[in-house]
Amino acid sequence: MPKITTQQLRKRTQESAAGAVIKPKTIGSPYDKAKQQKSAGGSGTEGSRHFGPMFNKDLGQHILINPLVSQSIVDKARLKQTDTVLEVGPGTGNLTIKILEQAKRVIACEADARLAAELTKRVQGGPYQHKLEILHGDVMKRDLPFFDVCISNTPYQISSPLTFKLLFHRPTFRCAVLMFQREFALRLVARPGDSLYNRLSVNCQLYAKVSLVMSVGKNNFKPPPNVESSVVKIEPLDPPPPIDFEEWDGMLRIAFSRRNKTLAASFKSTATMQMLESNYKTFCASNEVMMEEGFDIKQRVLGVLDKLGFAETRASKMDIDDFLKLLAAFHDADIHFC
Repeated sequence: MPKITTQQLRKRTQESAAGAVIKPKTIGSPYDKAKQQKSAGGSGTEGSRHFGPMFNKDLGQHILINPLVSQSIVDKARLKQTDTVLEVGPGTGNLTIKILEQAKRVIACEADARLAAELTKRVQGGPYQHKLEILHGDVMKRDLPFFDVCISNTPYQISSPLTFKLLFHRPTFRCAVLMFQREFALRLVARPGDSLYNRLSVNCQLYAKVSLVMSVGKNNFKPPPNVESSVVKIEPLDPPPPIDFEEWDGMLRIAFSRRNKTLAASFKSTATMQMLESNYKTFCASNEVMMEEGFDIKQRVLGVLDKLGFAETRASKMDIDDFLKLLAAFHDADIHFC
């Protein structure tokens, strides 16, 4: 076999390299990358802004992008130049800027550090920088500061806890204008006899005047949510009603446990009777009251309902005054719910 010299090998390698076609490496743009991820079945940059932060749907991050809707929300709050406004979930600040134009001070509570940084950068060096304070963290895990008005494009998963955190906040604020999932918003404003009227409706309307402000379509958000949205205005009663909320809510839980059944049917369940009897014994022991011989909790509960004429009434048809009368009658009979 003829030998190949080093010089011959180098020459052949150079000839092979000269005839090869070298393809340039393609560097895709963010748009190309998004298309590739989408075609591969991934979400890609859905819900994000190009060259900006990704929006996390799991955190309820649906940024309001329609400036007309933002302005309408601020207008409904009827802000004064002396107001301190609490904003929950400011995101990138589209709504925040509208508030800053009219309020004295804005306290924005943002759980996502990336969006908090984005908002800080947006107002940095501008005329509103000194008016904005950003609180980074979960609003449900912190005490709320003093504020006159609350405005929020609310993350939907904290709708109920945030609503009641606001209603129980003291001192009482003037109003809150809040974006919610439409069904939740309709429950807040539902009246007796409405299909959506439930325990949430009664509890919220006990402490505040609640009104529906506007409906907001999916396309006003980025990324668009899977549901339609609505804005409600909550105006707390001042002073708030002198009600033990745990007692009140305990009674409503039983009344609405089967909302289309009569109150007699709801209260006669075995578990409810056992709980009420246990509470009665605790009440007697705590107040040094002797239990009557042959005491029957079922007879006493049904006696209260019959006396008020509520035995055959359904919770879905009762208003707040009816429930207040019922709670007072139960307390007069030493029946308690917590």
